[in-house]
Amino acid sequence: MPTISDRRRRFRELHERGCFVIPNPWDVGTTRYLQHLGFEAVATTSAGAAFSAGLPDTAVTRDAMLAHIRTVVEATDLPVNADFEAGYAETPDAVAANVRLCVETGVAGLSIEDASGHRANALYDVDTAAARVAGARRAIDESGAEVVLTGRAECALFGETDVQVAIRRLRAYAEAGADCLYAPGFDKREDVAALVEAVAPKPVNVLMTAPDGLTVADLTALGVRRVSVGSALARVAWGAFMRAARQLAGEGRFALFADAVPYMEIDRFFRDDRRRRGS
Repeated sequence: MPTISDRRRRFRELHERGCFVIPNPWDVGTTRYLQHLGFEAVATTSAGAAFSAGLPDTAVTRDAMLAHIRTVVEATDLPVNADFEAGYAETPDAVAANVRLCVETGVAGLSIEDASGHRANALYDVDTAAARVAGARRAIDESGAEVVLTGRAECALFGETDVQVAIRRLRAYAEAGADCLYAPGFDKREDVAALVEAVAPKPVNVLMTAPDGLTVADLTALGVRRVSVGSALARVAWGAFMRAARQLAGEGRFALFADAVPYMEIDRFFRDDRRRRGS
């Protein structure tokens, strides 16, 4: 089995050339299945974790999220990137303290976003946000761990869809020490190209959650290094569950059960997976 150091080294190497998909599981079973499919890394999803706990996104506490992240890390041989939201703190020093705890879970990477969680000012101003990224950078460097730090510009998710605004933020986070840059909500060809060019040579992560957008091949051609899917896989599962449950509750019918994966297929996968792991 690869060590935590091996996984961290491999994760950094994945950002150096080409493009890789980093899907987002939300529990042990989905983590194991994504490894089985041959993905080279996985990432946690704060929303997927929250929904599975019966909570809205951002309502999971820091300690509960750290426990969830550790569970995913321990479930796979792959590098794991942590969706660490806004660092569960306000000040750069407090972000740094929490990042140290996240590094201790064994992650190969983590992201810090610039959403403040406040209604009046949904985003931290650029200088404050960059200082928070710098705090995360300092914590990682002091730990001695080779952890990839991703700086996230959340502006598009709060209605600011001018890509130049995102670029200004991402450049500030790059200067503050982010290894990878990420602006969820920008998935149009021209915007992606602008983001990649603006922060080069640092790698860019693009979030894809819609069925009619760019393909992985398209994103590779644009110079994107990493593609994540956020809560999309979790919401696909929720969609199937909700449709079947509504039909059962409202019509007393079982027609949508026809879409279920056969019991034996899932059970056999986990039996074989357990044997492969020697447990």
